[in-house]
Amino acid sequence: MRYMIIVKASRDSEAGAKPTDALFARMAAYHEALGKAGILVDASGLQATSKGWRVEVHGEHRSIVDGPFAETKELIAGYTIIRVKSEQQARDWTARFPNPNLDDGPWHIEVRRMFELEDFEPNPAVDVFRKLAGNGRPVGA
Repeated sequence: MRYMIIVKASRDSEAGAKPTDALFARMAAYHEALGKAGILVDASGLQATSKGWRVEVHGEHRSIVDGPFAETKELIAGYTIIRVKSEQQARDWTARFPNPNLDDGPWHIEVRRMFELEDFEPNPAVDVFRKLAGNGRPVGA
């Protein structure tokens, strides 16, 4: 089972501040431990929303809205995806996640279990994803 660890954006991350050497070292050590444990799937920081956009859809009308976006509590600054054998293993690893803030202030991460193809009844659309991945897992897994 896969879990996504979602790092929430902060004023610093939205201002485009890059991680300090100390923060980068903490994150590197944590992710290295995930890798050595064989459970790291992917991880990356995301640039500020000023370098991104949203696609908004209203009925048949689509529009692109350029960032930045005001509500930092709703934004994501980065993510880590892990593949573990149990929810408890995911809880244990996520409890060790280092403080992602530049100022070491209060923080939280959100952890969400990801869907696997096995969670769905067999159907032609699921088969498309199996073929795209070539290994029975969703693309990107």
